[in-house]
Amino acid sequence: MDPIADMLTAIRNALGVGHPRVSVPFSIIKYEIAKILEREGFVEKVNKVGKKARKRIVITLKYENGTPVISGLKRISKPGRRIYHSWKEIKKVKGGYGIAIISTSRGLMTDREARKNKIGGEVICEVW
Repeated sequence: MDPIADMLTAIRNALGVGHPRVSVPFSIIKYEIAKILEREGFVEKVNKVGKKARKRIVITLKYENGTPVISGLKRISKPGRRIYHSWKEIKKVKGGYGIAIISTSRGLMTDREARKNKIGGEVICEVW
């Protein structure tokens, strides 16, 4: 079971059928990933709803002229095979059009921020 991959798949599926929102079970790391997607302009809005065990993340998806802003999501580091990179090894996603979300010792950040701060970590996923 990989909850991050489940969240990415839920987003991918909702975009594929044109749903305006997607709801996934809450966890702090999934919420931080969703907030990065919101900050970078890939999703419209991210909300926490519910209390305690019933807490969920509601992600409002973003479309431009009926086409989704997100054209692809890919899980890189998986529970069975972790992928770590130093800041020098972090590559641009789709020539700079996409982002990689990296888990560092200073928290989750984009590939751009990680290179700027000269800090490496685990590459969680790529979004373009």
